[in-house]
Amino acid sequence: MSKRAYTIELPATLGKRVERTARKQRRKPSELAVEALKRYFSSREISTENPTPAELRAVLRGEAAIQQGDYITLDELRREGKMARRPRRPRAKSA
Repeated sequence: MSKRAYTIELPATLGKRVERTARKQRRKPSELAVEALKRYFSSREISTENPTPAELRAVLRGEAAIQQGDYITLDELRREGKMARRPRRPRAKSA
């Protein structure tokens, strides 16, 4: 495996934690960085799922409705939601 060098700047407190942890574990700070980056990227991976036939049909129906102009914008939806809400009545004061 070929390697490539990078220079990074860390806040002082984080740098101290890296140095302290590396000493405790008898590892190089770069080894900690590699492990941390691997964990970061593996947690960010998006899992792929195959849609069911019913889900595919629903998506196609939705796309056809959009093509026909049968949709509302998010702003319109929000306005409708605000108009549908009843105003709150003030609570009676408790003694």
